[in-house]
Amino acid sequence: VLEEVLVSIENELQAVEMQIQELVDKQQELLQKKMRIKNLIKQSSGDLEAGGSKDTETSAEEWNKTDFPWYEKLKTALQSTFKLQKFRSLQLETINAAMAGKDIFLVMPTGGGKSLCYQLPAVCSDGFTLVICPLISLMEDQLMVLEQLGISAALLNASSSKEHVKWVHMEMLKRNSQLKLIYVTPEKIAKSKMFISKLEKAYQAGCLARIAVDEVHCCSQWGHDFRPDYKSLGILKRQFPNTPLIGLTATATSHVLKDAQNILHVQKCITFTASFNRPNLYYEVRHKPSNNEDFIEDIVKTINGRYKGLSGIVYCFSQKDSEQVTVSLQKLGIKAGTYHANMDAKYKTKVHKGWATNQIQVVVATVAFGMGIDKPDVRFVIHHSMSKSMENYYQESGRAGRDDQKADCILYYGFGDIFRISSMVVMENVGQEKLYDMVSYCQNMSKCRRVLIAHHFDEVWDSANCNRMCDNCCRENACEKMDVTGYCRDLIKILEQADSKSEKLTPLKLIDAWSGKGVSKFRVPEVTPPKHPREELERIIAHLLLQQYLKEDFSFTAFATISYLKVGPKARLLKNEGHVVTIEGITNKRSVFKVKPTQSSDSKGRRENAQTGSKTVQDSVMKKSQEHKRPSSGPNLKAKKPKLQAGGSDQPLVID
Repeated sequence: VLEEVLVSIENELQAVEMQIQELVDKQQELLQKKMRIKNLIKQSSGDLEAGGSKDTETSAEEWNKTDFPWYEKLKTALQSTFKLQKFRSLQLETINAAMAGKDIFLVMPTGGGKSLCYQLPAVCSDGFTLVICPLISLMEDQLMVLEQLGISAALLNASSSKEHVKWVHMEMLKRNSQLKLIYVTPEKIAKSKMFISKLEKAYQAGCLARIAVDEVHCCSQWGHDFRPDYKSLGILKRQFPNTPLIGLTATATSHVLKDAQNILHVQKCITFTASFNRPNLYYEVRHKPSNNEDFIEDIVKTINGRYKGLSGIVYCFSQKDSEQVTVSLQKLGIKAGTYHANMDAKYKTKVHKGWATNQIQVVVATVAFGMGIDKPDVRFVIHHSMSKSMENYYQESGRAGRDDQKADCILYYGFGDIFRISSMVVMENVGQEKLYDMVSYCQNMSKCRRVLIAHHFDEVWDSANCNRMCDNCCRENACEKMDVTGYCRDLIKILEQADSKSEKLTPLKLIDAWSGKGVSKFRVPEVTPPKHPREELERIIAHLLLQQYLKEDFSFTAFATISYLKVGPKARLLKNEGHVVTIEGITNKRSVFKVKPTQSSDSKGRRENAQTGSKTVQDSVMKKSQEHKRPSSGPNLKAKKPKLQAGGSDQPLVID
């Protein structure tokens, strides 16, 4: 008996030690966040530079003036060349600082007008501005726009002809040249000694007016899109110390900015940071149907209904997905084109231009399409799968609504996508951590989407200012904490039994074993299969994974990386009988809302709804958010109010 008491005490001590460590980790996280917020407050009031020294020059107000000697020239070029009547938020401040020859870091939301902050100074200065961009599509898009505006710009890449390269090299040495912007990839800086030598000659001749590093977060290994070639850009400030540099990004945290500043050898700079918020964007997360035909049908109905004839982007996880989705959309009458990194350059340019001129309605793409894409009338961005990080999602979704008109950002969240993406990012420095942040965003059914985004980017946001422009703010059902400790214990029993037999369980096999399906050897006799729909079981497992009661374990083969689930570090807490695991659940009793099929639904859809009997609360609530009392997006987009009916016997779960 005493031995049992001793074991119980030891288990309780282990649980207490884990809780203490968890609190210490949380304390450190909050202290770091407190320091970042304090720095941001100082920075916004003009007391702190990114380099750490104090100087009134860092105040945005100091640069938001019209009494600089170059202002009239800027204003004339803005209106006559760029066809714009006024500056947007932080543009004038950034451009004035650039004209004054300051090194600058600019953090501005996608669609905020970052490009103008180096293009306008380039037009108003002697010499040329060197622009480093990560993607060909980005540069092609900007060149297309600049050409329409009558601004001389050039792109140098692997496919450039010898004659074109020779002409650019000659123009680089002419102080009065009409060539104002030269676009290159970071690979050009890293690998072309010839180009660096030409830059040195241009610098000595006083022709290298400015260096612009677009998507500057790519420098940092802590960023969401680290690119090794960006690290080589440190040579620019070492070789050309008197040429001002401007780094631009939509998504960098203060930690990433500091890292990028060190990599680029920028000793002292002014940092301008705009708010993350895009008030015209409606954020929505939908449950991803497991049946591909149903999934494509849902996308097509959305495009043909709310966005008939309007431009949009569908982002896919893989190149194969993008090709298959394009074919499926085309078969159903959508003018769609594929865009990914491994496609022929001429075809990519054709798709890009076709979409820009509205000959193609929808571009179905991977992340290779988009950074810097400047099409103002994009009415929707649909994510076929979730992004690998919040930074990626914020940037990709931000390509909608650049004309400041309402636009929609719809993300389809599927359980299987967690592990597809996890297998891809496992070797990245903080890949899994960033992916889990994205999963947490998708799982959340109660907090304003803008609050979640703001928290990620070290901002504070009042959900009252969302103006019902996200699905969670449109949702009327209240949530309460629900006890799922028993489910957690059952899952751990299944995993422990598998481990004792030297077996590994994939997430899908774990759900099958828990549901009493699949291979019998994985089932545990004393575990009673839950009665909840499979979608809710998936959400419970995802929640337990985020909370570290479960963890991923990877197996590397010659052809693939496979994700298995194992018992996580916090599972030990369950040895304490008083430990409780909770998730958020709908308060309604026996109230599973279901959207009745519309008249356009096919017979298969009606049969499946009849057979299912009830949809998950997440799915139904998301559809309710999508249609019911939701602000319309774009011209003549009127939402239909669905008819709701009760159904289902089990109280459903909505995981936060």
